[in-house]
Amino acid sequence: MALYLIGLGLDKRGISLHGKKILKSAGIKKIYLENYTVEFPYTKKELEKELKIKIISADREFVESEKLVDEAKKEEVVLLVYGSPLSATTHISLINACNEKRIKFHVLHSGSVFDAVAESGLSLYKFGKTASLPKWQKNFEPKSFIEIIKDNQKIGAHTLLLIDIGLVFNDCKNQLIESGLKEKIIVCSRLGIRSKFYYGELDKIPSKKIKTPYCLIILGKLDNYEMENLKEMNLR
Repeated sequence: MALYLIGLGLDKRGISLHGKKILKSAGIKKIYLENYTVEFPYTKKELEKELKIKIISADREFVESEKLVDEAKKEEVVLLVYGSPLSATTHISLINACNEKRIKFHVLHSGSVFDAVAESGLSLYKFGKTASLPKWQKNFEPKSFIEIIKDNQKIGAHTLLLIDIGLVFNDCKNQLIESGLKEKIIVCSRLGIRSKFYYGELDKIPSKKIKTPYCLIILGKLDNYEMENLKEMNLR
């Protein structure tokens, strides 16, 4: 009995051969798909067709309740995660729960936004702490991400800004402008699928061209080779 955390990568064909083999094994009875940390570039039905399996959707409440861990006491259980499975702290909590309850677990890593951003021409070694931009609600407009950006820029580091589900780019721009962000940015749209990069001032980046999922890079100090790379990438 065991829990398998399997990364899907960034495209519906991004899962590893090892991951596919596990999904097809006779011992696997339940295959869950974590559906709350990213806006998928494909549907569950499309993924089922691609992998030739049946998938059960798993929301935040279900995953955080650790029912998966309890089920893994009795049978082989899989949780599919977009990108790489340990990018979110919730999934690390599942591993901790397995350790506490002495339940076997296996982690199959895959490509994620955290390495795919290097396609922009920037060095991964130059990124600082990652920040998140939540979708603002009435009487809830958190701006703590600005402090993370400032702290990173003090040491010349770039900031990867992850975007909340449901936050369309036009609203994202407005939130950032209201937060006082004036720096030029890189918008990374559909990383690892048909990656597109847009560089410039916020109000000049065309909202209609940005497809989900997307993330932003707020630049720190650019090294010479990074500037050359940006030119070679021919960012729009």
